[in-house]
Amino acid sequence: MFDDKTRAFLQKPLLARMSTIDPDGYPHTVPVWFLLDGDELAIIAVRQTRKIGHIQANPKGCVSIGGDSGDGGGYLLKGTFSIHEDTDQAWTRKLCYQYESPEKAERDIADWADLDMIVLRFKPEQVLVV
Repeated sequence: MFDDKTRAFLQKPLLARMSTIDPDGYPHTVPVWFLLDGDELAIIAVRQTRKIGHIQANPKGCVSIGGDSGDGGGYLLKGTFSIHEDTDQAWTRKLCYQYESPEKAERDIADWADLDMIVLRFKPEQVLVV
């Protein structure tokens, strides 16, 4: 799905903007952390957030990454979200360590231990350069 240039870009710890479709048909866009996992993105979320309900009703969405000054470009990915359990906080750990120092990552992992964290898998169907 991704060429080498896009794959290298998606391995950077950049903030992404994830868009789902709300019940009224409007985009609901929120900033998220992500990790490239094969040809999909893994995103962590608290189960009780609005985006989860949106995905359950309509799994189609977009993820926008980059486009800020100095990050070397950007991409808009159109595709489908799916919801999965974050067994043993494995994805929460991976994402915290991708974006934070080890000390801060450990604090957040401990602070979030009581939250019902899940993993959103995003499978792109179209990749656009922005």
